Amino acid sequence: MTEAIAIVTGATGGMGREIVADLARTHHVYALGRDDVALAELGALANVTPVSTDLVVDLLEAGPAGSCLQTLLDMQRVDVLVHAAAIATKFSVESAGVADWRGAMDINVHVPAELTRRLLPALRAARGVAVFINSGAGRGSYGDNIVYAATKHALYALADGLRKAESTAGVRVSTVAPGPTDTPMLRGLFAQDDKEYVAEHVISPLEVARAIRLVVDAGESTQITDVSVRPRIELSDR
Repeated sequence: MTEAIAIVTGATGGMGREIVADLARTHHVYALGRDDVALAELGALANVTPVSTDLVVDLLEAGPAGSCLQTLLDMQRVDVLVHAAAIATKFSVESAGVADWRGAMDINVHVPAELTRRLLPALRAARGVAVFINSGAGRGSYGDNIVYAATKHALYALADGLRKAESTAGVRVSTVAPGPTDTPMLRGLFAQDDKEYVAEHVISPLEVARAIRLVVDAGESTQITDVSVRPRIELSDR
């Protein structure tokens, strides 16, 4: 039997590490990220190959053809592709400049769109699944966090359109949208507002990995298209 292959971007982030560890139980996982220390830790896990890459440079700006990323792009089959890489910094329309918009769109939208495009033949060959990590901000917006919310709205449109376009080719597409999750990204957003951060009040990254496992293990006749993962008690209700 051919070994199942998974590719995870943002593998060194708070969610990414748990996603990689869970998928490695049944797949050989290529863990993509920029933090070499964290990548080395992931590389110590069975069935995990760390890939050090800056996706904006190597993918969007046509990095070196001989890079590790190119090896992945040449794969004949990919069973699971998880887009977990993202950035979030709070901006209002007034405070965000063009570079802020472009930087967020590159990481949060352009990278997953281009990586998926390049891997579509391999996903089709495996009748694989593409998972886009979204956010509660993808269905609403905030006056002080408009750039991030706008990118996540765009990511919903990308995933939904891809799902419809690829259904006859056998590729399943899912959006998994966690609410506030215990990650360095969320801690940074709280720090911007000088708010107290209580990890026990938000979602464990392990639960996001479990939601992705649900999507990956769906039966052949179906696809789980939209999973919302919320804390037991919403932060606004505390």
